[in-house]
Amino acid sequence: MLPKKKKKRGFEEKPKEPPLPDEGQVICGVIRLVGGDHLVAKCLDGEERMIRIPGRFRRRMWMREGDIILVAIWDFNPRKGDVIYRYDRGEVQKLLDKGVLPREFLEALSEYI
Repeated sequence: MLPKKKKKRGFEEKPKEPPLPDEGQVICGVIRLVGGDHLVAKCLDGEERMIRIPGRFRRRMWMREGDIILVAIWDFNPRKGDVIYRYDRGEVQKLLDKGVLPREFLEALSEYI
């Protein structure tokens, strides 16, 4: 039998702010999973891109159609990119409240799924 983990007292974990897109990054919505650790995503800039899931996320982060992700666009091929972060539902709501993610984008994304 394994020992129970002890809780740290006096330590309050603050909810983290979701990362915002920087230079060369864009928020996208997953349209379909292609296989081979690739997916097709509709991005906020109007492009559809082939996105790769890097090795550090493959087993830890499961992607589904309709997920909102942060993508780093490749310099040498702007039609492709890598997943940096996947937003959960609470973080998507924070992005909507801040005005970073328009509601129309989510409605348009639901048409693809």
